[in-house]
Amino acid sequence: MIYKVYYQENKHETPVRENTKTLYVEASSEREVRAYLKERNYNIELVQLLEGNYLEYEQASPNFRLENA
Repeated sequence: MIYKVYYQENKHETPVRENTKTLYVEASSEREVRAYLKERNYNIELVQLLEGNYLEYEQASPNFRLENA
């Protein structure tokens, strides 16, 4: 399954919508995604499962780069 992760780069700063970044991770569960990103200093806002048309839309984006957990 493919998950879209919304995050801030610094865990110690207050989240600001304009600074929110995204990345895409292939994993079997949300828990696996969070474990994979644990060592990074990210403030994770949301982990969202991508399916169907929404996944196709995201894959068409030039910013779509998939990481494997």
